[in-house]
Amino acid sequence: MDAVTTRRWSNRCDATTEALSLSLADNLGLGSLTARILACRGVSDLPAGRAFLASRLADLPDPFLMQGMSKATARLATALERGEKIAIHGDYDVDGISGTTLLVDVLRQLGAQVEYHIPLRLKDGYGLSAEALQLAASHGVRVAVSVDCGVSAVAEAKLARELGLDLIITDHHQVPEIRPEALAILNPHQSDCAFPAKELAGVGVAFMLLVGLRKVLRDRGYFQGRKEPDLRLGLDLVALGTIADIAPLQGLNRTLTKLGLQLLNESRRPGVQALREVAGVKEVSCSAVGFRLAPRLNAAGRLEDAALGVQLLLTESAAEAKELAALLDGFNRERQTLEQETLRQAVERLERLSNDLHSIVLADERWHPGVIGIVASRLVERYGRPTVLIALDEGKGKGSGRSIRGFHLYPGLAACAGHLLGFGGHEYAAGLSIEMERVEDFARDFEALAKSRLTADDLQPQLWHDGEVLIEELGEREVVSLEGLAPFGAGNPEPCLVLRGVRVQQLQPVGEGHLRFTARQGGYSLACIAFGLAERAAQLQGEIDLLGVPGLNEWRNQKTVQLRVKDFRPTA
Repeated sequence: MDAVTTRRWSNRCDATTEALSLSLADNLGLGSLTARILACRGVSDLPAGRAFLASRLADLPDPFLMQGMSKATARLATALERGEKIAIHGDYDVDGISGTTLLVDVLRQLGAQVEYHIPLRLKDGYGLSAEALQLAASHGVRVAVSVDCGVSAVAEAKLARELGLDLIITDHHQVPEIRPEALAILNPHQSDCAFPAKELAGVGVAFMLLVGLRKVLRDRGYFQGRKEPDLRLGLDLVALGTIADIAPLQGLNRTLTKLGLQLLNESRRPGVQALREVAGVKEVSCSAVGFRLAPRLNAAGRLEDAALGVQLLLTESAAEAKELAALLDGFNRERQTLEQETLRQAVERLERLSNDLHSIVLADERWHPGVIGIVASRLVERYGRPTVLIALDEGKGKGSGRSIRGFHLYPGLAACAGHLLGFGGHEYAAGLSIEMERVEDFARDFEALAKSRLTADDLQPQLWHDGEVLIEELGEREVVSLEGLAPFGAGNPEPCLVLRGVRVQQLQPVGEGHLRFTARQGGYSLACIAFGLAERAAQLQGEIDLLGVPGLNEWRNQKTVQLRVKDFRPTA
């Protein structure tokens, strides 16, 4: 199988968005380019445009529109009034870690007795742990709350009921046909849930639970003579989990993340400050969270104990924070080594397979289950196919899947469920468990399904852009205006533009595999940087089209506009 070398350029804007952008520019006081980008992000009218730019917490949806919210908040309020013990059970990724930290932190501020549990990936696997529920019950816990897991935990919910635990499930994964019999399930994806923000991360659902709980406690007079927690101060945790889980940064997610990033930059928590220091992060952005901070928090769960991440984010001791951050940084370096070796082994096997395959399913006893999800993502980028990697151990396998546009993983795995011990996840990311002897049959049926749903065009990766622009239109003022549309990430990508018919000058290699050059067009010039594209330097001859992201580059206190080139090709 050969790696993908060419990509389709697809314009996410159309005639409708072009017409809308004129209205947005006139009525919102935006530059024409910024207005066009806003229209291309799905902003369909002026009220939506104003809401996008304002991102106000005052515009939060009513939490009680979420199915199960009334029952959940009433029970938690009663537990607080009675002094009952509460247990939080989170997942071992950053979404679960941050959500668990958020609930534990705020509930303790409210006066609750709270304990928490994060499962060990290698020992417990994904989801609610029966052992953890039994332990909580033995400690006198009366209410258990899940974070970022539990919507598939039918057997565990039954056990909780038998143990006398009132179970509140907060989750955001796809809801199976048979739901657990819990006291309450909070998941916007439930068919009978009227909450409008369907794409919340797990930590976002947990945050809305706290918003609802505060309302109930106010109504009950709980805060008479008691300090009320400022829930806004928990938005740094919401931003961490939302970005790390690649939740779309639209609507409520964008508002919570935008405000949360401001708090992350303030580093009110010693754990955040220590994490920034070991990661070398001066300014916290979505990119810094996704590529620097989140991997270090994730590394604990992948290789050791994800509860270390919760401990780091909860600690009020700078000394303990530094020690824990250094420990996570070490785990992250170990994770990188394992990841690189796993990727090398997977690529070596794939090079012997046919290009006719529409999917990738590989299993290996050498692989660590904590890194196969990351490697699956790398393979999707390299080959443009839905990918499932399975780490085998003692006859059983734990798998992680990543997918492409046009192939929804959850129903894809559901169609192959007869071969699986269990599965769950989203459109683009999922997990599964399987007997080793069923891997070959699963791979065969998964491939047949992918072949029936994906065309040759689907297998050629797309680079989406926001239309064409001239170099003369990319002044500092316009680029600064574009940055006002941040935070950028899933669902709100960085503005990406096409410059046609440019000529390259002053081409030179920089760093390891990068290029720096100047693009000229009609008497105007633009500084360009192309990361990881040095191998294609010979193609920058004659007139070419560039596809890239404009931004400001600061050097020696001087700011200049620079294009971060993502791809290029000869002008047609």
